[in-house]
Amino acid sequence: MAIATELLKPTSRAEAALLEQIDLKRLPRHVAIIMDGNGRWAQRRHLPRIAGHRAGVKIAREVIETCARLKVPALTLYAFSLENWRRPKAEIDFLMRLLREYLKKELPSIHRNNIRLLVIGRAAQLPEAVQKDIEKAMRLTAQNTGMKLIVALNYGGRAELVDAFNSILDRVRLNGLAAFQADEETISDHLYTAGLPDPDLLIRTSGEMRVSNFLLWQIAYAELYITDTLWPDFTRERLLEAFVNFQQRERRYGGLSSPHETGNGAR
Repeated sequence: MAIATELLKPTSRAEAALLEQIDLKRLPRHVAIIMDGNGRWAQRRHLPRIAGHRAGVKIAREVIETCARLKVPALTLYAFSLENWRRPKAEIDFLMRLLREYLKKELPSIHRNNIRLLVIGRAAQLPEAVQKDIEKAMRLTAQNTGMKLIVALNYGGRAELVDAFNSILDRVRLNGLAAFQADEETISDHLYTAGLPDPDLLIRTSGEMRVSNFLLWQIAYAELYITDTLWPDFTRERLLEAFVNFQQRERRYGGLSSPHETGNGAR
């Protein structure tokens, strides 16, 4: 039986101790992360906000690599929300350049590590150059069979539900289904995340006690892990702590406790 230290070489005693506690069979099948705190991280160091975003990209790389090595099936990162358009134009432009820079630099490694890249959100509203880079990345990795890396860009949970309901209505009109009734499966099948398991674990950094319009339908039974750590300080050790905490919980799904269950079933 494989143990965590066989998949991930610890870089400190603390990491080694955490890896020894992890049961690979009980890792979350889908981890979703609200990456918050880049701006505050920079502010505390008297740096411009863009420095926080660059530091955050480095941590994202580390988290992606760690999850892939531990064979977590799916990882979703909340990268840019619909509300983020309210930020100063200079910051938005920088974030778009940073995204393109990341894709260009990291895509070969993502592909080499058999990771499949997916993007959810209203991507058609992103700058054309960003759209082309996204399409290229998804096309290149489409046949990869390892971890699915889902990046939420121009995403909002309510907008996703609106788009899902409109897609269902289009189907009803097209097929003339006068007596059609939607159920939970129908709605799930029309979400951006159709075909993916719902998140088992939702991590939020920076200590904010809210879900910020992220995966509202999908996180109905997710375990929430909120840490005061700002995103650029969310090292591999912090991620392993979240996994250990997750495995110590009893998951109930509104009914009897199920301490060994790690997911609610892929659709």
